[in-house]
Amino acid sequence: MKRILVIHTGGTISMKENKETGEVNTSSKHPLDEISTMLKGETEIEDEILFHLPSPHIRPDHMLKLGRAIHEKMSKRNYDGIVITHGTDTLEETSYFLDLFLQTRKPVVVTGAMRSSNEIGADGLYNLLSAIRVASCDEAQEKGVLVVMNDEIHTAKNVTKTSTSNVATFQSPQYGPIGITTKNEVFFHHKMTRHDSYPIQHINKRVALIKAFAGMDGSLIDAVRESNVDGLVIEALGQGNLPPETVESLKRAIEASIPIVLVSRCYQGIVQDTYGYPGGGRQLRDMGLIFANGLTGPKARIKLMVALEMTTNLTELEHMFSY
Repeated sequence: MKRILVIHTGGTISMKENKETGEVNTSSKHPLDEISTMLKGETEIEDEILFHLPSPHIRPDHMLKLGRAIHEKMSKRNYDGIVITHGTDTLEETSYFLDLFLQTRKPVVVTGAMRSSNEIGADGLYNLLSAIRVASCDEAQEKGVLVVMNDEIHTAKNVTKTSTSNVATFQSPQYGPIGITTKNEVFFHHKMTRHDSYPIQHINKRVALIKAFAGMDGSLIDAVRESNVDGLVIEALGQGNLPPETVESLKRAIEASIPIVLVSRCYQGIVQDTYGYPGGGRQLRDMGLIFANGLTGPKARIKLMVALEMTTNLTELEHMFSY
Protein backbone atom coordinates (compact mmCIF):
# COMPACT_ATOMS: atom_id res chain seq x y z
CA MET A 1 0.00 0.00 0.00
CA LYS A 2 1.32 3.43 -0.99
CA ARG A 3 1.58 6.20 1.58
CA ILE A 4 0.71 9.68 0.25
CA LEU A 5 0.85 13.01 2.07
CA VAL A 6 -1.77 15.53 0.93
CA ILE A 7 -1.13 19.16 1.87
CA HIS A 8 -3.98 21.62 1.43
CA THR A 9 -3.33 25.31 0.85
CA GLY A 10 -6.81 26.53 -0.10
CA GLY A 11 -8.27 27.65 -3.41
CA THR A 12 -11.48 26.83 -5.27
CA ILE A 13 -11.03 23.12 -4.56
CA SER A 14 -11.88 23.88 -0.92
CA MET A 15 -14.61 26.47 -1.60
CA LYS A 16 -18.38 26.45 -2.11
CA GLU A 17 -20.75 28.49 -4.22
CA ASN A 18 -23.47 30.48 -2.45
CA LYS A 19 -26.57 29.43 -4.36
CA GLU A 20 -28.39 32.68 -3.56
CA THR A 21 -25.68 35.17 -4.56
CA GLY A 22 -23.48 33.06 -6.85
CA GLU A 23 -20.42 34.10 -4.81
CA VAL A 24 -17.67 31.49 -4.38
CA ASN A 25 -15.84 31.64 -1.08
CA THR A 26 -13.99 29.55 1.50
CA SER A 27 -15.74 26.56 3.03
CA SER A 28 -15.23 24.32 6.02
CA LYS A 29 -15.83 21.26 3.81
CA HIS A 30 -12.65 19.30 3.36
CA PRO A 31 -11.99 18.26 -0.27
CA LEU A 32 -10.65 14.89 0.90
CA ASP A 33 -13.95 13.84 2.53
CA GLU A 34 -14.96 11.40 -0.22
CA ILE A 35 -11.53 10.24 -1.38
CA SER A 36 -10.93 7.39 1.07
CA THR A 37 -13.91 5.35 -0.13
CA MET A 38 -13.04 5.97 -3.79
CA LEU A 39 -9.50 4.63 -3.31
CA LYS A 40 -10.89 1.38 -1.84
CA GLY A 41 -7.99 0.83 0.54
CA GLU A 42 -5.35 1.10 -2.18
CA THR A 43 -3.57 4.07 -0.62
CA GLU A 44 -2.84 5.28 2.89
CA ILE A 45 -3.45 9.01 2.98
CA GLU A 46 -2.20 11.48 5.56
CA ASP A 47 -3.43 15.01 5.09
CA GLU A 48 -3.04 18.39 6.68
CA ILE A 49 -4.10 21.97 6.04
CA LEU A 50 -1.07 24.26 5.81
CA PHE A 51 -2.92 27.36 4.55
CA HIS A 52 -6.51 28.18 3.74
CA LEU A 53 -5.85 30.92 1.20
CA PRO A 54 -7.24 31.92 -2.19
CA SER A 55 -4.30 31.66 -4.55
CA PRO A 56 -4.11 35.42 -5.29
CA HIS A 57 -3.16 35.73 -1.59
CA ILE A 58 -0.20 33.35 -1.96
CA ARG A 59 3.18 35.09 -1.71
CA PRO A 60 6.72 33.75 -2.29
CA ASP A 61 7.19 33.37 1.47
CA HIS A 62 4.16 31.04 1.51
CA MET A 63 5.79 29.03 -1.29
CA LEU A 64 9.00 28.73 0.74
CA LYS A 65 7.04 27.70 3.85
CA LEU A 66 5.29 25.02 1.81
CA GLY A 67 8.59 23.74 0.44
CA ARG A 68 10.10 23.60 3.91
CA ALA A 69 7.04 21.78 5.24
CA ILE A 70 7.43 19.12 2.54
CA HIS A 71 11.12 18.63 3.41
CA GLU A 72 10.32 18.40 7.11
CA LYS A 73 7.51 15.90 6.61
CA MET A 74 9.59 13.71 4.33
CA SER A 75 12.49 13.72 6.78
CA LYS A 76 10.23 12.29 9.49
CA ARG A 77 8.28 9.68 7.55
CA ASN A 78 8.77 7.68 4.37
CA TYR A 79 6.08 8.88 2.00
CA ASP A 80 5.78 7.49 -1.52
CA GLY A 81 4.57 10.82 -2.86
CA ILE A 82 3.20 14.27 -2.04
CA VAL A 83 0.01 15.93 -3.33
CA ILE A 84 -0.68 19.64 -2.88
CA THR A 85 -4.08 21.24 -3.43
CA HIS A 86 -3.85 24.88 -4.51
CA GLY A 87 -5.90 27.65 -6.07
CA THR A 88 -5.46 27.86 -9.82
CA ASP A 89 -4.63 31.57 -10.29
CA THR A 90 -1.05 31.22 -9.05
CA LEU A 91 -0.78 27.43 -9.12
CA GLU A 92 1.82 27.48 -11.89
CA GLU A 93 4.07 29.85 -9.92
CA THR A 94 3.95 27.84 -6.70
CA SER A 95 4.51 24.63 -8.67
CA TYR A 96 7.54 26.07 -10.44
CA PHE A 97 8.98 27.45 -7.20
CA LEU A 98 8.69 23.99 -5.64
CA ASP A 99 10.26 22.47 -8.75
CA LEU A 100 13.29 24.74 -8.28
CA PHE A 101 13.44 24.34 -4.50
CA LEU A 102 12.64 20.75 -3.52
CA GLN A 103 15.44 18.24 -3.03
CA THR A 104 13.59 14.98 -3.57
CA ARG A 105 13.23 12.26 -6.19
CA LYS A 106 9.75 11.34 -4.92
CA PRO A 107 6.68 12.41 -6.92
CA VAL A 108 5.30 15.83 -5.96
CA VAL A 109 1.98 16.64 -7.62
CA VAL A 110 -0.01 19.88 -7.51
CA THR A 111 -3.70 20.00 -8.34
CA GLY A 112 -6.72 22.25 -7.93
CA ALA A 113 -10.19 22.94 -9.27
CA MET A 114 -11.90 25.36 -11.59
CA ARG A 115 -15.34 24.75 -10.06
CA SER A 116 -16.15 24.74 -6.37
CA SER A 117 -17.30 21.56 -4.68
CA ASN A 118 -21.07 22.20 -4.92
CA GLU A 119 -21.16 23.60 -8.47
CA ILE A 120 -22.51 21.55 -11.37
CA GLY A 121 -19.60 19.71 -12.97
CA ALA A 122 -17.27 20.25 -9.99
CA ASP A 123 -13.82 18.98 -10.93
CA GLY A 124 -11.92 19.16 -7.65
CA LEU A 125 -12.59 15.70 -6.26
CA TYR A 126 -11.70 13.97 -9.53
CA ASN A 127 -8.53 16.07 -9.97
CA LEU A 128 -7.50 15.20 -6.41
CA LEU A 129 -8.10 11.52 -7.00
CA SER A 130 -6.05 11.66 -10.23
CA ALA A 131 -3.23 13.53 -8.47
CA ILE A 132 -3.08 10.89 -5.72
CA ARG A 133 -2.86 8.15 -8.33
CA VAL A 134 -0.03 9.93 -10.14
CA ALA A 135 1.82 10.52 -6.85
CA SER A 136 1.45 6.79 -6.13
CA CYS A 137 2.96 5.83 -9.49
CA ASP A 138 6.58 4.63 -9.48
CA GLU A 139 7.09 6.09 -12.95
CA ALA A 140 6.33 9.60 -11.60
CA GLN A 141 9.62 9.65 -9.68
CA GLU A 142 12.49 11.90 -10.77
CA LYS A 143 10.26 14.08 -12.95
CA GLY A 144 10.29 17.19 -10.79
CA VAL A 145 7.04 18.77 -9.69
CA LEU A 146 4.02 17.76 -11.76
CA VAL A 147 0.64 19.42 -12.25
CA VAL A 148 -2.33 17.10 -12.70
CA MET A 149 -5.60 18.57 -13.95
CA ASN A 150 -8.36 17.39 -16.26
CA ASP A 151 -6.82 13.93 -16.97
CA GLU A 152 -3.45 15.42 -18.01
CA ILE A 153 0.00 15.44 -16.41
CA HIS A 154 2.14 18.54 -17.00
CA THR A 155 5.57 19.64 -15.83
CA ALA A 156 5.68 22.62 -13.50
CA LYS A 157 8.15 24.34 -15.82
CA ASN A 158 5.92 24.30 -18.90
CA VAL A 159 2.34 24.41 -17.64
CA THR A 160 0.30 27.61 -17.64
CA LYS A 161 -3.30 28.67 -17.05
CA THR A 162 -4.76 29.47 -20.47
CA SER A 163 -8.43 30.22 -19.71
CA THR A 164 -10.12 32.14 -16.92
CA SER A 165 -12.84 29.54 -16.35
CA ASN A 166 -12.57 26.50 -18.65
CA VAL A 167 -11.84 23.25 -16.75
CA ALA A 168 -9.24 22.41 -19.42
CA THR A 169 -7.38 25.64 -18.63
CA PHE A 170 -3.98 24.13 -17.76
CA GLN A 171 -1.91 23.51 -20.87
CA SER A 172 1.77 23.33 -21.82
CA PRO A 173 1.97 25.35 -25.04
CA GLN A 174 4.59 24.09 -27.47
CA TYR A 175 5.41 21.05 -25.28
CA GLY A 176 2.14 19.38 -24.35
CA PRO A 177 1.46 17.14 -21.34
CA ILE A 178 4.01 14.49 -20.44
CA GLY A 179 1.32 11.98 -19.54
CA ILE A 180 -2.37 11.27 -19.06
CA THR A 181 -4.56 9.66 -16.44
CA THR A 182 -7.59 7.42 -16.83
CA LYS A 183 -9.96 6.11 -14.18
CA ASN A 184 -7.58 3.26 -13.43
CA GLU A 185 -4.20 3.94 -15.07
CA VAL A 186 -1.40 6.49 -15.35
CA PHE A 187 0.53 6.76 -18.61
CA PHE A 188 3.71 8.77 -19.25
CA HIS A 189 4.85 9.37 -22.82
CA HIS A 190 7.63 11.98 -22.36
CA LYS A 191 10.77 12.04 -20.22
CA MET A 192 12.48 14.97 -18.50
CA THR A 193 15.82 15.83 -20.10
CA ARG A 194 17.16 17.95 -17.24
CA HIS A 195 16.11 19.07 -13.78
CA ASP A 196 17.99 21.35 -11.38
CA SER A 197 17.13 22.49 -7.87
CA TYR A 198 18.43 25.28 -5.67
CA PRO A 199 18.58 24.80 -1.88
CA ILE A 200 17.86 28.40 -0.90
CA GLN A 201 17.15 29.35 2.71
CA HIS A 202 15.30 32.62 2.10
CA ILE A 203 13.32 34.30 -0.65
CA ASN A 204 13.50 38.01 0.04
CA LYS A 205 14.52 39.48 -3.31
CA ARG A 206 12.16 41.95 -4.97
CA VAL A 207 11.75 41.26 -8.68
CA ALA A 208 9.41 43.24 -10.93
CA LEU A 209 7.66 42.04 -14.07
CA ILE A 210 6.57 44.34 -16.90
CA LYS A 211 5.13 43.67 -20.34
CA ALA A 212 6.29 45.43 -23.48
CA PHE A 213 3.85 47.14 -25.84
CA ALA A 214 3.89 49.14 -29.07
CA GLY A 215 5.10 52.69 -28.48
CA MET A 216 6.55 51.87 -25.04
CA ASP A 217 9.09 54.34 -23.68
CA GLY A 218 11.46 54.00 -20.74
CA SER A 219 9.26 55.51 -18.02
CA LEU A 220 8.13 52.17 -16.56
CA ILE A 221 11.68 50.86 -16.52
CA ASP A 222 12.88 54.05 -14.82
CA ALA A 223 10.10 53.77 -12.23
CA VAL A 224 11.04 50.16 -11.50
CA ARG A 225 14.72 51.10 -11.16
CA GLU A 226 13.89 53.93 -8.75
CA SER A 227 11.83 51.56 -6.58
CA ASN A 228 15.05 49.75 -5.60
CA VAL A 229 14.14 46.32 -6.93
CA ASP A 230 16.70 43.52 -6.97
CA GLY A 231 15.82 42.35 -10.48
CA LEU A 232 13.52 42.92 -13.44
CA VAL A 233 11.82 40.60 -15.93
CA ILE A 234 10.49 42.02 -19.19
CA GLU A 235 8.05 40.25 -21.48
CA ALA A 236 9.47 41.52 -24.76
CA LEU A 237 8.01 41.63 -28.23
CA GLY A 238 8.41 38.68 -30.59
CA GLN A 239 11.76 36.93 -30.40
CA GLY A 240 13.05 39.35 -27.76
CA ASN A 241 12.86 42.92 -29.04
CA LEU A 242 11.87 46.25 -27.44
CA PRO A 243 11.01 49.71 -28.77
CA PRO A 244 14.17 51.83 -29.18
CA GLU A 245 12.83 54.41 -26.70
CA THR A 246 13.43 51.91 -23.86
CA VAL A 247 17.16 51.44 -24.51
CA GLU A 248 18.54 54.35 -22.46
CA SER A 249 16.41 53.37 -19.48
CA LEU A 250 17.63 49.79 -19.77
CA LYS A 251 21.22 51.05 -19.74
CA ARG A 252 20.53 53.03 -16.56
CA ALA A 253 19.05 49.93 -14.89
CA ILE A 254 22.07 47.84 -15.86
CA GLU A 255 24.42 50.54 -14.58
CA ALA A 256 22.50 50.34 -11.28
CA SER A 257 23.42 46.61 -11.14
CA ILE A 258 19.84 45.43 -11.68
CA PRO A 259 19.82 42.12 -13.58
CA ILE A 260 17.24 42.14 -16.38
CA VAL A 261 15.80 38.90 -17.72
CA LEU A 262 14.10 38.90 -21.10
CA VAL A 263 11.27 36.58 -22.12
CA SER A 264 8.71 36.87 -24.91
CA ARG A 265 5.12 37.93 -24.48
CA CYS A 266 4.32 35.23 -27.06
CA TYR A 267 3.16 31.98 -25.51
CA GLN A 268 5.28 29.86 -27.86
CA GLY A 269 8.91 30.05 -28.95
CA ILE A 270 12.00 31.33 -27.15
CA VAL A 271 13.80 34.68 -27.17
CA GLN A 272 16.84 35.00 -29.44
CA ASP A 273 19.35 37.68 -30.34
CA THR A 274 18.30 37.75 -34.01
CA TYR A 275 17.63 41.39 -34.82
CA GLY A 276 20.37 44.02 -34.86
CA TYR A 277 18.31 47.20 -35.10
CA PRO A 278 18.03 49.60 -32.09
CA GLY A 279 16.09 47.76 -29.41
CA GLY A 280 16.55 44.45 -31.23
CA GLY A 281 17.59 41.28 -29.45
CA ARG A 282 21.22 41.49 -30.58
CA GLN A 283 21.66 44.95 -29.04
CA LEU A 284 19.84 43.92 -25.85
CA ARG A 285 22.06 40.86 -25.34
CA ASP A 286 25.20 42.91 -26.01
CA MET A 287 24.01 45.38 -23.36
CA GLY A 288 23.86 42.59 -20.80
CA LEU A 289 20.22 41.49 -20.71
CA ILE A 290 19.76 37.82 -19.82
CA PHE A 291 17.73 35.73 -22.28
CA ALA A 292 15.51 33.11 -20.64
CA ASN A 293 15.03 29.82 -22.47
CA GLY A 294 11.29 29.34 -22.94
CA LEU A 295 9.97 30.55 -19.56
CA THR A 296 6.86 32.69 -19.17
CA GLY A 297 7.18 36.05 -17.46
CA PRO A 298 5.75 34.92 -14.09
CA LYS A 299 8.01 31.85 -14.03
CA ALA A 300 11.10 33.83 -15.05
CA ARG A 301 10.31 36.14 -12.13
CA ILE A 302 10.15 33.18 -9.73
CA LYS A 303 13.42 31.79 -11.07
CA LEU A 304 15.18 35.16 -10.83
CA MET A 305 14.02 35.53 -7.22
CA VAL A 306 15.45 32.10 -6.44
CA ALA A 307 18.63 32.65 -8.46
CA LEU A 308 19.39 35.97 -6.75
CA GLU A 309 19.39 34.18 -3.40
CA MET A 310 22.27 32.11 -4.82
CA THR A 311 24.30 34.69 -6.76
CA THR A 312 24.30 38.19 -8.23
CA ASN A 313 27.01 37.36 -10.79
CA LEU A 314 25.58 38.03 -14.27
CA THR A 315 27.53 35.20 -15.91
CA GLU A 316 26.22 32.71 -13.36
CA LEU A 317 22.69 34.07 -13.69
CA GLU A 318 22.86 33.78 -17.47
CA HIS A 319 23.95 30.16 -17.14
CA MET A 320 20.98 29.41 -14.86
CA PHE A 321 18.57 30.79 -17.45
CA SER A 322 20.14 28.98 -20.41
CA TYR A 323 18.04 25.82 -19.94
